[in-house]
Amino acid sequence: MVPLASIPALITFTFPATVTLAGLTVRWETMAGAAAVLLALLFAALAGRWTPVDMSVPADWPSPDPEDDGPNHLRADDLLCIAVAAMPGAVVGGRLGYALLHLAYYQADPGALVDISKGGLELSMGVVGGAITGSIVALLLGAPLGRWLHALALPLLLLLGLLKLAMLLGGSGQGVPSDISLATRYLGGGPWGSLAPEIPSWPSQAMEAVATLLVGGVAWWLMALGVFAKRNGASFFLVVGLWATARAVVAATWRDPAVIGSLSVGQLLAIGIAILCAIAVLGFAAAEVRTAIASDDDDGVAAEGL
Repeated sequence: MVPLASIPALITFTFPATVTLAGLTVRWETMAGAAAVLLALLFAALAGRWTPVDMSVPADWPSPDPEDDGPNHLRADDLLCIAVAAMPGAVVGGRLGYALLHLAYYQADPGALVDISKGGLELSMGVVGGAITGSIVALLLGAPLGRWLHALALPLLLLLGLLKLAMLLGGSGQGVPSDISLATRYLGGGPWGSLAPEIPSWPSQAMEAVATLLVGGVAWWLMALGVFAKRNGASFFLVVGLWATARAVVAATWRDPAVIGSLSVGQLLAIGIAILCAIAVLGFAAAEVRTAIASDDDDGVAAEGL
């Protein structure tokens, strides 16, 4: 049998994992990740300016609220507070998710859970944790949470997709070894983010990036069709649910061991998030139906009165 390491991958990365700038050695993945965060924040700021608070007038009009003399769109300073508040939630959630991935290790050494120099973060739970703490701060600020959830849906997908693409530059997130024509490997100077980077493997991180950006395209199309015209936050749960579903599918190529049937812990977490988001979307739909029925009833009563 021919060793996988001797099979030529379609894509072979020969560049070094780090670059030296002004005497500092920085990973290409780190710089690309920082650029992804910046682009996502800029997109979120634009989305906020496009999102009206009062749906009766456009976002670029003055606010019809007599107590608000500003424009009728979401505030940029609220975005800054929400983004900062999401960080600790993302770290805590991501750390808890990572502990679930490596449960035996952290059961043997619980103190290592708070030592962030050991191990990393799990993305699915990081998204959940960030969404929770960001939402709490939005409510405390009195910001329209539903509007912000709608405005942040596409920027979140952009961030997740770009972060996965950034992992390509660090060799992180490589899947199981494979001899498929799309396999990738790393022969440049490391350190790389995956074990045995020279062995051709499934480009799981790139696959998830493409799937995430495709979900973003579908969500954008639905928004353009007016599916989320009320901008009440339902779009956020839909895109997160679709992303989690795509992540669960791609996770079949990960190197994580199966724990239930053929499913890994990462897949189970993603599936659980997808189910919860589906329930939330159905809840929004049911609320819309109840509102429509109540409106029809009120119209009927008014007609009888006439």
